[in-house]
Amino acid sequence: MTTRSLGRWKMDEGSSLIEFSLIAFTFIFVLFGIVEMGRMVLVFTTVANAARAGARYAIVHGGERTGSGVNGPSGTTCPCAQVETVVKNFASTGLVDTSRLTINVTYPNGTNTAGSLVSVTVTYPYDPLVGYFNSMLSKTLGSTSQGVITF
Repeated sequence: MTTRSLGRWKMDEGSSLIEFSLIAFTFIFVLFGIVEMGRMVLVFTTVANAARAGARYAIVHGGERTGSGVNGPSGTTCPCAQVETVVKNFASTGLVDTSRLTINVTYPNGTNTAGSLVSVTVTYPYDPLVGYFNSMLSKTLGSTSQGVITF
């Protein structure tokens, strides 16, 4: 090896460490972004399915249903505690803090008899795990599910 090529090799010693640190930082940043987006989709899906489960319960537990308690009607006036309990129970299986859920059950026709409409809206304020993404991903996720009461 000549003296000239040996000197050039010594000048390049730290460059691979700097390149690795830049690439590693970028890779970790992208990895955290993927995890946050996946978690956000999971929370949204949980909220949407909880609204669907609440609407389904309200559909089959209309004012004309006989029975009492969980097997009886969902209630004639809101707040509809039984529908809200179903929504919270369903949402608790996901990554959702049920105390932060906002549940709104409405009967657009004013009654919950068979043939009337029911609408269940569930919203949840999403908070990212990684603080860096707060400005981009701090959103309120929500879903509305409607149906016609059958019983």
